[in-house]
Amino acid sequence: MADFKLAKLPDGTPVKLSITITPYLQSALQDYAAVYAKAYGVEEPVAQLIPAMLAGFLESDRTFARSRAARK
Repeated sequence: MADFKLAKLPDGTPVKLSITITPYLQSALQDYAAVYAKAYGVEEPVAQLIPAMLAGFLESDRTFARSRAARK
């Protein structure tokens, strides 16, 4: 299948991660979820928003992206 245009999809198996956060961060995340709900008209649990928030943060960090690319 050398001519197949679509590359093999990466492993999409979710990985569970448990963390401990400060009360301030918990409050800020709840406030963020409330603003998100007002903006989009859909209430999402904080746990559903965090992966997208982390991905966005990592994607926006140019220094990290350059360092990561250099390691490969």
